[in-house]
Amino acid sequence: MIFKNSFQPGIMRVAVPRCGIPLLKPVNKFPFFSSTLSPKTCARTFSAKMSTNPPSQLTHTINLPAQLSQPVSIIAAPGVSNAQFRNAIESSLFKQWLKNIQAETGLLVNGAMSLRQVLIQGVDMFGKRLGFLKFKADIIDKETGQKVPGIVFARGPAVAVLILLDSEGETYAVLTEQVRVPVGRLILELPAGMLDDDHGDFAGTAVREVEEETGIHLNVHDMVDLTAFLDASTGGRVFPSPGGCDEEISLFLYRGNVSKEKIQQLQGKETGLRDHGELIKVHVVPYDKLWRATADAKALTAIALYEMAKRDGLLP
Repeated sequence: MIFKNSFQPGIMRVAVPRCGIPLLKPVNKFPFFSSTLSPKTCARTFSAKMSTNPPSQLTHTINLPAQLSQPVSIIAAPGVSNAQFRNAIESSLFKQWLKNIQAETGLLVNGAMSLRQVLIQGVDMFGKRLGFLKFKADIIDKETGQKVPGIVFARGPAVAVLILLDSEGETYAVLTEQVRVPVGRLILELPAGMLDDDHGDFAGTAVREVEEETGIHLNVHDMVDLTAFLDASTGGRVFPSPGGCDEEISLFLYRGNVSKEKIQQLQGKETGLRDHGELIKVHVVPYDKLWRATADAKALTAIALYEMAKRDGLLP
């Protein structure tokens, strides 16, 4: 291959030797060197115009009632397919986030901030259902003109249950030991799970998750929503990590009486949907030791809500 002292913008000469391997022959003028890299066999050449245009980007535009004069651009990051992009913008996770920022306590409600653009960065499907969504929102504070931190991991609402079992004068709490890859360790936590649909059946989901993770069958009418005791301004949910995740959790209480034999049967029981990768072991601990036995934020929050509701006489 020969670099000759001439330059034509956007033009590249391609040499095709008899061996069939194309050789690029840029015809560029470099003032600082001239060198020769020539194949031993003869080659015929042709010129080809190299495209400098970036690949087309998937985009979508929406108008929000909270800022009708300023449309919002939704853009797909490189690597996000057309199907993933469509699933993202049509998902209940994304629609709920848009609803949240325009709600009575939302970021856009008083006009101090505006949403300019959303970059869809990642989509995880659970079968045919969108499970997780990651995006970056450009929200601008109008007073300073600066962006506020806007990276979002959207997973939607979830439930957890504080199960207290009274047996022979002792109260026990039921925990599940689960593999938690994000933190790289096993965690003792309350039975919990995500809502699988848009119907908002929090209590029903809580009952189902308890049965799947512990084998205990509960009656939905025996469940007490601890988060319902929170002030109405909170939305009746708790947010474990609002700096990066939209997850909102409803915490329920179940209290019942069982035999000592039942406590022994639960201890160490292996449960979970094994075909879904759930490797769960049940642990039963005395309630008065629960707050020191787990680092699970759901459990610690449920203890606080339970004790405060009990103190104020709110529990049935």
